[in-house]
Amino acid sequence: MNLDTAQLIALAGALGWASGVRLYLAVLLTGLAGFMGWIALPPGLQLLSHPVVLGVSGFLVFVEFFADKIPGVDSLWDAVHGVIRIPAGAALAASVFGADSAVMGLVAALMGGTLAATSFTAKATTRAAINTSPEPFTNIGASLLEDGLVPLGLWLAIAHPLVFAVALAAVLVLSVWLIRLCWRFLRLLFTRVARIFSGKADPGPTAAFQLKSPFSKSDHV
Repeated sequence: MNLDTAQLIALAGALGWASGVRLYLAVLLTGLAGFMGWIALPPGLQLLSHPVVLGVSGFLVFVEFFADKIPGVDSLWDAVHGVIRIPAGAALAASVFGADSAVMGLVAALMGGTLAATSFTAKATTRAAINTSPEPFTNIGASLLEDGLVPLGLWLAIAHPLVFAVALAAVLVLSVWLIRLCWRFLRLLFTRVARIFSGKADPGPTAAFQLKSPFSKSDHV
């Protein structure tokens, strides 16, 4: 299956966005699609279908699948991979066009890097906020949702690029909202912890300072 211009643009956006959430899964699925002959990968992405790349990315997907389900470990994993996912998203998006057009490759790199940064920040801040809740089920549910959204996004980009564009716009709006919500909560948490370690009195969760995870269930029946 040869990709037209709309599909290539959508694929670049999907790879950029997916890199911020599940970089190795995006690499593995894209490489498998080319290796199995489901789609004709652009020249810049054909390296992903190499057996060695498939093997390494498959192993990393396996490790990440379990690491991302453990509260605390998932945030540590995000912190370590923050310096990898954003430039990788830019590089993968640029590779969709880079071999044919330097200008389109640069534009795709900027788009891919921005999408990767947005999705990564939304993921990292949301998971950090979720980890303040003692129960692990919300964390696991969020991780499984991310596992499913990446292949769905890549498939939509190829099968229905216009639908993908609308869905991506909605996801970006939701991501910005989550970043604002979770960052405000985490900032209050850090402020409270800093007060405790500096020897100042802990104000406690008073009416003026409600420190409660935005993803925790209400205490009221």
